[in-house]
Amino acid sequence: MAKSLEDLLELAKKRGPKKISVAVAQDKDVLSAIKNATESKIAEPILVGDKERILEIAKEIQFDLSGIEIINEKDGALACRIATEMVSSGKADVLMKGLIDTSVIMKQVLDSEIGLRTGKVISHVAVFDVSTYHKVFIVTDAAMNIAPNISQKKEIIENAVELAKSLDIEKPKVAVLASKEKVSPKMEATIHAKELADMNKNGEITGCLVDGPFALDNAISKESAKLKGINSEVAGDADILLVPHIDAGNVLYKCLSFLANAKSAGLIVGTKSPIVLTSRADNEESKLNSIALAVLMASK
Repeated sequence: MAKSLEDLLELAKKRGPKKISVAVAQDKDVLSAIKNATESKIAEPILVGDKERILEIAKEIQFDLSGIEIINEKDGALACRIATEMVSSGKADVLMKGLIDTSVIMKQVLDSEIGLRTGKVISHVAVFDVSTYHKVFIVTDAAMNIAPNISQKKEIIENAVELAKSLDIEKPKVAVLASKEKVSPKMEATIHAKELADMNKNGEITGCLVDGPFALDNAISKESAKLKGINSEVAGDADILLVPHIDAGNVLYKCLSFLANAKSAGLIVGTKSPIVLTSRADNEESKLNSIALAVLMASK
């Protein structure tokens, strides 16, 4: 089981490289991440976009593009379509967003003809490595689903469990978060947590251990759970933190990133292949970690 994102990068080096189709690749940050991934031997990129700008940026960052396929397409939407189709047709294993709005690339991902939909809920997973916790853990969903209902939360869990298993976590422990650890009829998050835990016990959610509701402290601290009288295999040892809605997820994500100085990686999952959507706020290490995460998931 991985204790750090460095462990996951080493695992990706063993399982890679994987072909990564980059949509609208003429971006310095994205090409720097791809350069790192190529030099780490986890990625074999296919660059789709403005070839002239790609070559200019590559020269600037000393990225040798010898032997790397470049598809010249200056129109952003068409570049996204080409990059997405390469993944849906099996010519590439992973899709990565470049210098384009997320809405533009997601339109291609959701396209019924060439897209990557599977019928599952599409969700975001973020893997964090923080010094105050004893292993890497997953937070979901902090970016895609605004206020998921119980059936959507079930699928969000299943997506995260699929990722966890690709990280060699055999039976992931899922903590369903709320603002308190007792079920209250006035708090939907606590009701959902109890229902999801019951679904796991009844065999409707498999391959993992689900429990809740948990406040964040007793999900990640055995001492806190003990003080609250909580007896659970998940308490204090969670692999996956399921947030109640996007607001909670976004706040938790940014607190970990900016206040706890956590290392992170993120993907869009629930699609035929993982999708890397990095932000300009992500540092180079985070971008490389996200590519490594995608390589691991594509290798399952």
